[in-house]
Amino acid sequence: MSSPREPGVPGGEPAVAPPFPMPVSAERQTAWVQAVLATEGVNVPRGALENIAPFVVDPEAMMGEPDADGVRTLKAGSVRRVRTDAGDMYVAVVRMHGVGGVQWGHNERISSIWRSVADPTVGRATDRTLASIRPWKGVDRNGDETYYAALESSVANRRALTMNAEDAADALKRRDRVRPYDLEEDLVLNGQQDPGMYVPQQVRLDENPERDSAGNPLYPDAYWGWMAVRGNNRTQKRQSIFRLTSGEVLAGVPLEKLERDGDGVICDPRDWLPEFSAVLNREYAETPGDPLDPTAGSRARRAAAIAVVDAHLVVGSPTPQRLYRIVQMNNRRDHVHPPLEFDALDRSRALGRSVLGMYVAQQVMDEKTAEVLAGLAPIRELPEATPDMAVSELRDLRSMRLLSELFPVDRDKRLLLRRALSENQPSQLKAAEINQRARTWSALTSESYPEPWNPRVGQIFSTRVRDGIAPSGRRLPELLAAADTDDLAFEELVAYRAAHWLASSGIIEADRGSLDGQEAVDDAGAPIRRSRRTVTNCLQALRHEKNRPAAVGLLRSLAAAMDDGDRRPWRVSGSGQEMPGREMTPVWFDGEFPKDTGGKPRAAAVRPPSPKAALSVPGSLPASAPALPSVPRPAAAPLPGALGALARTVAAVAPAVSAAIGTPAPAVPAPAPAADDEGSVPDPGGPADPPSEPADLVARVEERIRALHTASTEVGELLDELARRSGAGGGARPLARDRADAAVRTVTQTLVRLRKLPEAMEDLAEPA
Repeated sequence: MSSPREPGVPGGEPAVAPPFPMPVSAERQTAWVQAVLATEGVNVPRGALENIAPFVVDPEAMMGEPDADGVRTLKAGSVRRVRTDAGDMYVAVVRMHGVGGVQWGHNERISSIWRSVADPTVGRATDRTLASIRPWKGVDRNGDETYYAALESSVANRRALTMNAEDAADALKRRDRVRPYDLEEDLVLNGQQDPGMYVPQQVRLDENPERDSAGNPLYPDAYWGWMAVRGNNRTQKRQSIFRLTSGEVLAGVPLEKLERDGDGVICDPRDWLPEFSAVLNREYAETPGDPLDPTAGSRARRAAAIAVVDAHLVVGSPTPQRLYRIVQMNNRRDHVHPPLEFDALDRSRALGRSVLGMYVAQQVMDEKTAEVLAGLAPIRELPEATPDMAVSELRDLRSMRLLSELFPVDRDKRLLLRRALSENQPSQLKAAEINQRARTWSALTSESYPEPWNPRVGQIFSTRVRDGIAPSGRRLPELLAAADTDDLAFEELVAYRAAHWLASSGIIEADRGSLDGQEAVDDAGAPIRRSRRTVTNCLQALRHEKNRPAAVGLLRSLAAAMDDGDRRPWRVSGSGQEMPGREMTPVWFDGEFPKDTGGKPRAAAVRPPSPKAALSVPGSLPASAPALPSVPRPAAAPLPGALGALARTVAAVAPAVSAAIGTPAPAVPAPAPAADDEGSVPDPGGPADPPSEPADLVARVEERIRALHTASTEVGELLDELARRSGAGGGARPLARDRADAAVRTVTQTLVRLRKLPEAMEDLAEPA
């Protein structure tokens, strides 16, 4: 920001005051640091304040008069308490040199460019990762270790430190392209209108710094920086105008940028900032007649409007151990709901971290669990993790925990979710809100994998999950081993794991809404166009009974590929056997699990009810119908052996089918087993021995069909009677929602099996 003109020499043009401020004297910087530390609520490390002090313009304007003991503190208007759902913090309102501040690699708008420490396979030299953020711990006046309002992390060496800053800058430039105007030009023309927020962070080097010929270190082994929590793009654009980078502000400015000879760097801003401002002021004085050009022209003229900017410095928190969550929570609401700057993946991850931060603040989740689920700590730090867990199981452990936290059964957590995600009340959640949670679960889960996928892959639930999802808690190896014969294990794998595993291997993807996104290459290398498929359709194809062995083999192959270094998974045969060396492809998947087996049962297969029968449909009774006492029902005869076994199977499978749509099934009593001729009831654990002669089998089939026909008629009559009696008064509907849902599911499952019987009988019948 330019200063007013000063009188020049008589008869000459008026001189212009240099716009770029010089740091105040060391004594004035120290006085400001002391005043900040003496202010109530402040608990920031001294070293962090000493780092930012050279950038603070006119520090005395922030300080009050000395008290009776001669102690000065910040004025009431210069420090504010900011409240967030994760906790509170204190910020100091300052005027700062425009080149100050550091772009933050942990900014959530660019979180997806890094490999997360929540991926069990990170650590290879080629991985681009960010180290975990930790609360800064120091020693107080009494000599005790305590947390301060600052963060810390570590990197391998100084080169990694600067590379992280450059990667963050490149990613932010790409994100900024969605902005409807040019931010850099706007800063040149209008200056910075809104303050950024900066949090102190110390970055330590794991490796000892290089030394000169005399044995002295060339660089420090730790660096203080003030990271941009809010205003990352503005910080990057300002520094671009100044022709510096955040890496240089953090780790040292090269001598050549200070117009000095040599190839060294100056790390301390108390040393390089005076020289840098002098260079800028000289450039400004040498170009008095230059017109302001937002895209070209003198650097000093373009930077004049941002020579000094407003900034909020985080200087305290009553819960400094949660400072990272607090500062992130403060920034999210500015970016998550509007489309600007967050892409779908980063937006979903930020929403999920908001939920986890609120859980911690409300003490319904411990800090360590929240760190792992947010992608800030390795999965092995979860209490449930054991040393014998392979990569696939570790990923599964985190994903299932995320699922249960984003679709909680706990009422208190559901209310916190509503606050964090601005949802309707839990009983009225809409599909869009369910999908938002599903995308959040999917986006956070992908942090444990080498590459993220489109979070819409997770949109596989209906609104029935509004009451929560409770995975069984069985370990992944147990589920995979039992999936051949255990319907519940198989369904849990398909419903909660298959979509992410297939997406991580590039086998399926979220439907893009057009055929242009469905191009692929067949085994011969020829381009082909795949049929459009939703993720739900792919999962339904896995559930098809004829595909069960292959589907189980596919799931085992995907898990084995993860455990074997995230290689490409092998194809499986129709019997589920792996075919090593033959990689899975999207085209292979479409052929093995075709689209036509993945749809819902055809509506035409169910005869539409008559108007009279419609009255017996659960939920069709008027709201004014009276609550009935129990309706007298005729004693039901036990179902014969084969039909009874079928009914028991349907009842046993009902919870698995319910799990597929994301809601626990209410308890459905299994039909009573048939009594034999002597009145004894066979063991329900297995079907009765079938007769040995074909003629006997035919007779039993006919008997069961007649019994089924009679039973269906009786059910319809009972429902008609229930509808008639319910409509006689003005009470509530007689069927509880959970009982109606359970009954409808059982009927639907029975219909699916019955549709197969006519074809099976035709195959066994004599030619017409």
